[in-house]
Amino acid sequence: MALENLIQKLLSQPSEQDGSLRMRVCTESKKLWVVAGPAIFTHFATMGVMGITQALLGHVGTTELAAFALSNVMDSLAVGVLLGMASALETLCGQSYGAEQYHMLGIYLQQSWIILLTTAIIILPLFLFTSPLMRLLGQDPLISDVAGLISLWYISVVFSNVFSFTFQLYLQSQSKNSVISYFSLISITLHVVLSWVTVIKLQWGISGAMASMTIALWIPVIGQFSYVLCGGCPQTWKGFTRSAFSDIWPIVKLSLSSGAMICLELWYESILVLMTGYMENAEVALNALSICSFNISVWEIMISLSFLAATGVRVANELGAGNAKAAKFSVVVATAMSTFIGFVVILIFLCFRRSIVYLFTINDVVADAVLDLTPLLVLNLFLYSIQPVLLGAAVGAGWQNLVAYVNIASYYIVGIPVGVILGYLNGYGVKGIWIGMNFGILIQTMVLLFITWKIDWDKEVAIAKARVNEWFLPESTETCHRNEDN
Repeated sequence: MALENLIQKLLSQPSEQDGSLRMRVCTESKKLWVVAGPAIFTHFATMGVMGITQALLGHVGTTELAAFALSNVMDSLAVGVLLGMASALETLCGQSYGAEQYHMLGIYLQQSWIILLTTAIIILPLFLFTSPLMRLLGQDPLISDVAGLISLWYISVVFSNVFSFTFQLYLQSQSKNSVISYFSLISITLHVVLSWVTVIKLQWGISGAMASMTIALWIPVIGQFSYVLCGGCPQTWKGFTRSAFSDIWPIVKLSLSSGAMICLELWYESILVLMTGYMENAEVALNALSICSFNISVWEIMISLSFLAATGVRVANELGAGNAKAAKFSVVVATAMSTFIGFVVILIFLCFRRSIVYLFTINDVVADAVLDLTPLLVLNLFLYSIQPVLLGAAVGAGWQNLVAYVNIASYYIVGIPVGVILGYLNGYGVKGIWIGMNFGILIQTMVLLFITWKIDWDKEVAIAKARVNEWFLPESTETCHRNEDN
């Protein structure tokens, strides 16, 4: 009853409207879990592939583990750009689906492919020249050389992400992303087998681990292609069309705004990893931060990111359908559920933290460094149980530009300078860098909470309708284009 009263107070509307509050919460929870459930499994499977790869490289050697952390910086840059630009689909497809303009989803998907493939080609030099770039940035030469080798393997992963991200968002907007989880199960199962054969039995080291990871990440892409092209989405996929090349500039602009928002988010941690690499005992510091940030913390983030996806879909669908109160209600319910799950994750980590740490390293010095960061890691886990849900509301409503400015202020004007001051000038080391990171995330979360609470949701409905009407392509025109294509 306490939770019901809290939600009732937040929404400032009588519980009798549209049924009892308990029933409304249950109904909304089911709608969120239709998207969040498969998304959680998919994120876990994808991160499982990355985590298994990192764990194996950690047992190959500490240099390889530190190099993987540095190469992940480049991957994070690419993921930030591609995922950010792809997230425009969440706004476009979600609102169009809510407005019942189903045929537009397939056009948006193809337009996103064009934009992201072009972007992937532009950022390829980051992976081709990782080693000299890391040396130029002052990183350890040996670690930089190994990171350069790993980054070459990431090129194939970059192109798999183009299709993986877009298919996921396209299917999520229709609440059809359960099919993605089936292919993800196949992916991680095969990765476990291949990794064991190539790294443990054949002793192929980096090449074996990265080859297995690459194969595993392409399997879901091939499966999703087959599902969509072979009739899995008859309402929204009408075939390839030249209409995808028409009126693409508004989509490019929204993609750039989305890319800026997500890039500023993901690059924040990458910059902190680079800052850690300048410390006196860089290898231990990098390994500790890598285990905290890219392994332990990221598992909880995967759950929250799933609620980000679910919230984005629900907000976009409801705004497209003209339901302002339902959109706001969805944000409240998603935030409450994600926060509760965050507390559970924190308790599990606190109970088994030593065993968890030794899953990723056999080095006692590195393990002690990770355990020393426990209080900051717990705070990080708590913040990341709330913040992604608020980002989901922003994406669903199309606030990407606004959030980009919030990220600049909280992360780059506050978080990073605080990390530099505490980490280097005050001598707190990696602890100081993490304090700065958490402080930036805290400020961003508080600002997003304020924006979400104070926003005029009725006005957002009008904006969503205007957006759908502006980019609406009549189905008859699309059919004409399709006949020309055939």
